[in-house]
Amino acid sequence: MANHIVCLTFDFDVMSGHIARGRTTPTPISRGEFGIVGAGRILSLLKSQEISSTWFIPGFTIETYPEACVQIAASGHEVAHHGWTHVPPDLLNVEQEEYEMILANEAIEKLCGRKAQGYRSPAWDLSPNTLDLLVKHGFFYESSMMGHDYLPYRVRQKDVIKLHEPMQFGEETPLIEMPISWSQDDHPHFEMRNDLRRSGHRNANSVMENWIDDFVYMTRYTNWGIITYTCHPYVIGRGHRMLMLERFVTKLRALGAEFMSMESAARLYDKHNPFD
Repeated sequence: MANHIVCLTFDFDVMSGHIARGRTTPTPISRGEFGIVGAGRILSLLKSQEISSTWFIPGFTIETYPEACVQIAASGHEVAHHGWTHVPPDLLNVEQEEYEMILANEAIEKLCGRKAQGYRSPAWDLSPNTLDLLVKHGFFYESSMMGHDYLPYRVRQKDVIKLHEPMQFGEETPLIEMPISWSQDDHPHFEMRNDLRRSGHRNANSVMENWIDDFVYMTRYTNWGIITYTCHPYVIGRGHRMLMLERFVTKLRALGAEFMSMESAARLYDKHNPFD
């Protein structure tokens, strides 16, 4: 059994996130288009390093860039669910959210021959209905929450949360949470926001140092764990960041990391921690 697992995940949004926010002028659209360039570079790196990864792909991307998505699936990477339009689920009513969930899963099934096993919400923003829908539609794991940094856990349903009252925790479900963190996401570190005073563009090596230290901490303080890093092809695909990503992978491997897809890691967790 692998002791310390790394899941490299890629949110292949292209321009869907900009469109979902109403930014449809040529420049934001072109920022999304660069995701195709970045995806090709990432796939080449993963192939050279013999790494399996997970790509969370909106249905919009599958329909807009079918050739690129076929290449991802044909390269042996997991394709997981990331909505259809990249509209945050909390902005949709339950009927709209379920419709988008079904529509995107149909696109994934057409691409891969089976429906997605994993789900990650656009912008990591779940609605009050999302977890119920994921259980209803048979997803195996979910990756939008932050209740741990190194250990998966079972998702709860129907927490009761009221102001001025202690929280009442709901019941656990078979759905496995594969936790994430904004600090281990490339977008907050590197991307320019609308408010230029809050622009990203940090030095890539400083981000790499933080990411490596998160892995080192896991090896020191856990006997077994999984850490997830989230990247976006139109962000990480820039030249200096690709060089950072290559150094990052090399360093993690030297530290004993075992890379695997998120589904494989979730199934390993499930095998050793079966749902009661």
